[in-house]
Amino acid sequence: MAISSVNANQTAAVSSAASAAASAASTTGAAQASGGNAFNSMVNSMIGQNMSSAAAASSSSSGNSTSATADDGGADRFLKLLVAQMNNQDPLNPMDNAQVTSQLAQINTVKGIDQLNGTMAKLLDRFQTGGPADAVPMVGRQVLVAGNTLDLPADGVAKAGFDLASGASAVTIEVLDGSGKVIESQVRKNVQAGIQTFEWDGAAGGKTMPAGTYGLRVTAVSGGRPVDAIPLTAATVQAALKTSSGTSLQLGGLGSRPLSDVRGVL
Repeated sequence: MAISSVNANQTAAVSSAASAAASAASTTGAAQASGGNAFNSMVNSMIGQNMSSAAAASSSSSGNSTSATADDGGADRFLKLLVAQMNNQDPLNPMDNAQVTSQLAQINTVKGIDQLNGTMAKLLDRFQTGGPADAVPMVGRQVLVAGNTLDLPADGVAKAGFDLASGASAVTIEVLDGSGKVIESQVRKNVQAGIQTFEWDGAAGGKTMPAGTYGLRVTAVSGGRPVDAIPLTAATVQAALKTSSGTSLQLGGLGSRPLSDVRGVL
């Protein structure tokens, strides 16, 4: 009877220990699964946050600083989550090296994309704003800017242009005198969209007009409908200066114009 009682107690103790171990393993496995799901959610969230930060960075240099701060914070959260996941993993079934390497590669990929976007944003901003050094080759040359005047030199031809929003079946170019009277006109057929140039040698009505500044008017149509046409004035760049708003060009009688106003270089 005593022996039977001992065996029963031993059996009960073994059964209780097995149940406790199974329960602990189940809890640990659940914690690991939860940690894995949390990690994947965190990585996806970080990818979205860093992509948004990179998009905001392309609008200003301050955006780039914000993106860098957000990226550092995301990396810190990633490392904390990875450590927590490893601390709570099932000791009988830990993550293998491939899993750890894959997770580290994800955060490195996110950081690399974010840094690349930041660099591209800086290059784009540099290209759009330019600088005095970029304008040096323009000094002494003529550039095209929006304007409705035409300068005829004493010994040469007047240069100008126009910018079409879309293709036109006919473009009429008119030169006006000081009173606004048309003294010379020219019609071009089937002109493509974009910037076009032309020259005027001063001939008007069988005679040569004196040097000076004349008016310029450009109209365009396509299938009987008007097409937006912007007249472009040619002016000589006298100097390139750096201002608080960017690079400015000195264009003689046209005054100062930002570098971004230049439509073309003749």
